[in-house]
Amino acid sequence: MEQRYRAVLEVEAGCPVTEVAQRYGVSRQSVHAWMRRYRAAGLAGLADRSHRPRACPHQTIAEVEAAVCELRRAHPRWGPARLAHELGRRGVEPVPSLTTLYRILVRNTLIVPGQRRRPRSSYVRWEREAPMELWQLDVMGGVMLADGRELKLISGIDDHSRFIVIAQLVVRASGRAVCAAFAAALRAFGVPEEVLTDNGKQFTGRFTRPRATEVLFERICRENGITARTTQVRSPTTTGKVERWHKTVREEFLAAHEPFCSLQAAQEALDAWVADYNTVRPHQALEMAVPAGRFVARRDHDRGCEQRDQGDGAALPLRLPADLAALPAPAVEGPAEVVAEAAEVPAVPVAVEVERIVPASGNLTACGRQVWLGPARAGQTVTIWASATTMCVFLGEELLKTHPVTMSQADLGRLMAGGGRAGRPSPAAAVPPGPLAADAVVEVDRMVTNAGCVGLAGGLLSVGVPLAGRRVTLRIDARTVRVIADGVLMCTRPSPLTPSQRGRLHGARLAQGADGALVGRFPRVERVVSGNGTLMVAGCKVQVEQVHRGKVVTVVLEQTRLRVLFEGEELSVHPRTITKEVNRLRASGHIDYRI
Repeated sequence: MEQRYRAVLEVEAGCPVTEVAQRYGVSRQSVHAWMRRYRAAGLAGLADRSHRPRACPHQTIAEVEAAVCELRRAHPRWGPARLAHELGRRGVEPVPSLTTLYRILVRNTLIVPGQRRRPRSSYVRWEREAPMELWQLDVMGGVMLADGRELKLISGIDDHSRFIVIAQLVVRASGRAVCAAFAAALRAFGVPEEVLTDNGKQFTGRFTRPRATEVLFERICRENGITARTTQVRSPTTTGKVERWHKTVREEFLAAHEPFCSLQAAQEALDAWVADYNTVRPHQALEMAVPAGRFVARRDHDRGCEQRDQGDGAALPLRLPADLAALPAPAVEGPAEVVAEAAEVPAVPVAVEVERIVPASGNLTACGRQVWLGPARAGQTVTIWASATTMCVFLGEELLKTHPVTMSQADLGRLMAGGGRAGRPSPAAAVPPGPLAADAVVEVDRMVTNAGCVGLAGGLLSVGVPLAGRRVTLRIDARTVRVIADGVLMCTRPSPLTPSQRGRLHGARLAQGADGALVGRFPRVERVVSGNGTLMVAGCKVQVEQVHRGKVVTVVLEQTRLRVLFEGEELSVHPRTITKEVNRLRASGHIDYRI
């Protein structure tokens, strides 16, 4: 504004406009414009003005933008594609593009913009040309009941239409339970030409040892003319459609429900959700069509055997084992054999104890799990304490191990029949049914994989490669996950879980005692002091005196500081400014610098 004012004053004093424009680095037209604005409004006319155009014909009108924001707030999982579809159904013309909708969501802080991922070109996408040509089947876990039991979901999806043909919850996904759900789908929708599964023992016996065999599922497929196909080992993308449906179940169904009170209640809620998925919810892979619009059932199996004998090309009648053919639908309370056993078993206590002798190998098998106790305990008598969700191993009164398990009343009844007795009070308070308090702290036991990760709520949490192969305790509160191994706090991670997710963790229990009682010790690592008196630990460079060069010192990794010890004597204390994963616990290859 000051520059414009000086230019105007020079022109008013008699300087040529061309020289003034050249001196100020602008065009003659700009100087003339400044003169007009000054003569019209004085000094205020030289103030900065907006460069925004007076009109923008292609801008989304405010009413449409408000409708997009309201739809997004009402349905937080809807993205630009679903929002465009819903706007079209509501008669909005023209429908904004997907990019415009994305910018509206970002502008109104309804989504957090992120870096776009490039699609992987290694995947070959494929789809059958017509419905009933191929079904994809799989089994998923993670459906929790309020009493801590975990249910399994047997799933089946039509490859062409994405229509869900099987969605059956069972207590245990045995081979007969899978076949019962599969038989019910065959009676309801007809016989597909092919089925595609992974290599689970419920679906195939080709990996059975010592020799391959035919399982019940393969027999049903063979007798009904269905081609049973299996994926390659460790190739989950081959059955990508059913795997993607499992992700939708977790995000849209399970995340919206608290743990169910019973299997029947969970099945009723799942059936209602699947009906909406098949008939109402548009599918992006189908160009926003609903699966029911592309699915056509095939009920040729209703024809009699006499048509087949006439040689007129009619389909074979549905052939099922007698026990499966007599079932009108899969058993509500789980597989048929589980229900039959549960009916015969009398009432059993909440927990059962039974004595077991540790074998010479030190690897004890109990309650369907292998518990490593070590050869040093071979021949000792231990007590197995088992409930519906937890198995504990006691040596006298000492608690040796705690493992999460899933046991039915029939399983506990068999333990009672095998010499068991009513168990002592629970060594750990179980998570109560219903919503979990926001400040509640739970603990779970997990085995660390070779990659240094543990499974948590359907995802992976990195706890460090040095803990690979060890069983750790995860102490989870509202904000942090503390990783404890043998009573030592190894590391702390931010918690990715909500209170409802913490309440549904498999094998979760309420934490006992104060924090200091559990994490009073800190991990220790060994390092060699270099020639210049420095060492690196946990991403921090620590300087000690050169007189200690070549020594193998112990570094105590506390929360906010690092303590350097040598033969029990504290050499120095340093602030811990970086929190980094420690990949090496022992010192190696050190050189003695001392003379």
